[in-house]
Amino acid sequence: MVTIYHNPACGTSRNALEMIRHTGVEPQVILYLETPPGRAKIEELIAAMGIAPRDLLRRKGTPYDDLGLDDPALTDAQLIDAMAQHPILINRPVVAGPRGTRLCRPSEEVFAVLAPTEAGPFTKEDGEVVTP
Repeated sequence: MVTIYHNPACGTSRNALEMIRHTGVEPQVILYLETPPGRAKIEELIAAMGIAPRDLLRRKGTPYDDLGLDDPALTDAQLIDAMAQHPILINRPVVAGPRGTRLCRPSEEVFAVLAPTEAGPFTKEDGEVVTP
């Protein structure tokens, strides 16, 4: 089972989704802006990725600055609460697969969490060719 926390307006997320499908897998697609993960799920994903909550925050096109999230005094719990309240703050795409969970930026990072494949090269939206 492969799950992608996806934003169809994001080119990196679209590329990651199509790379998954290119390997012959149809993932569970969670449109996280429409169906936001709760606090517990965000904590679970962060733990699975082995990253700090701050590493999952997206700044561009979000209320990051308005909420003062650059303040180093904010606790991990406060950052997770902000992501739970404003899911646009969650960077994407996050993909959980048989070989782990990862923030797939750049999109070809998705191959690290998928099962090994014999799929051939994939051409991203911008024309860049990547190999699984």
